[in-house]
Amino acid sequence: MSRRVLITGITGQDGGYLAERLLADGDEVVGTVRRADGALAAAGLGHLEGRVELLEADLLDGGSIRRAVVDAGAEEIYHLAAPTFVPDSWRDPTEVTTAVAVGTATVLAAAGELRGDVRVLVASSSEIFGDAGVSPQAEDAPKRPRSPYGVAKLAAHGLVGTLRAHHGRFLVSAITFNHESPRRPERFLPRKVTAGVAAIAAGREQTLTLGDQAAVRDWSHARDIVDGMVLALRHDEPGDYVLASGIPHTVGDLVDAAFAAAGVERIVTGPDGVPRDRVVVDPRFVRPPEQWPPVGDPSRAIETLGWRPQVTFDDLVAEMVAADLERLGVERA
Repeated sequence: MSRRVLITGITGQDGGYLAERLLADGDEVVGTVRRADGALAAAGLGHLEGRVELLEADLLDGGSIRRAVVDAGAEEIYHLAAPTFVPDSWRDPTEVTTAVAVGTATVLAAAGELRGDVRVLVASSSEIFGDAGVSPQAEDAPKRPRSPYGVAKLAAHGLVGTLRAHHGRFLVSAITFNHESPRRPERFLPRKVTAGVAAIAAGREQTLTLGDQAAVRDWSHARDIVDGMVLALRHDEPGDYVLASGIPHTVGDLVDAAFAAAGVERIVTGPDGVPRDRVVVDPRFVRPPEQWPPVGDPSRAIETLGWRPQVTFDDLVAEMVAADLERLGVERA
């Protein structure tokens, strides 16, 4: 059955993969962008031109969000638009709170005024857990965010549950842990690693500078995460779902996997015969170890939705490295 679907933030990593998934299912896809002219091409999604309808909306402009929700006339809404780079939230907590918390409230309010049972999924984040006191974290783990971004995401997450319980609406919160792809910008650590290792393999760089390699994260492929979102919004009952691999990996694991995928050695012997690590640690970026690392427990999504991540950690890293080598015009032997 074909559906008309609205994706806010369609040009983001998740929005692009979600649009591709829904179009493959035969759905009509509408997406919001800040400016429609050239937006898809600029995001590397030129192949979606003419296949999706674009509406202009800005999370900091509530009126534009309301108009987009009304004009889309969608049966399903995936609210993915949000600032995604956590460190930025420290510079301006006002803007991130407005964009995430108020923006989500606006989407939910506008959808609630439409006729029919419009289903809405809001993309939450593992940042809502923070110093949870437990790891891994399931949906009911304590939520003690430690960044303005996490606080804003927790407000949005709480609003979904509150409105769902009070009005009986079909509202879903997808609590996503770290998920990556070749489409992730290089300011994010995994792309910094894969792009840096690809540059070393291409002979354009000699070293890669990083911080703490002992830090633990739960990395999945963005395609798997958006598949979980679709299953959650199309399930019989609404609810909250952790979407994560459930498998912890260190930054060091990520680095080793990237070097292996690129087919180059991490440790090389210098002219003086002394082995040298191509990864240079900058002490300024080394932080105390986290007592409760952000690792998700996806049991509910697996048992209730039948969701199964398809891409392994090593395959994810290999795909990203291959894409970065291709960007540099290098063919791996």
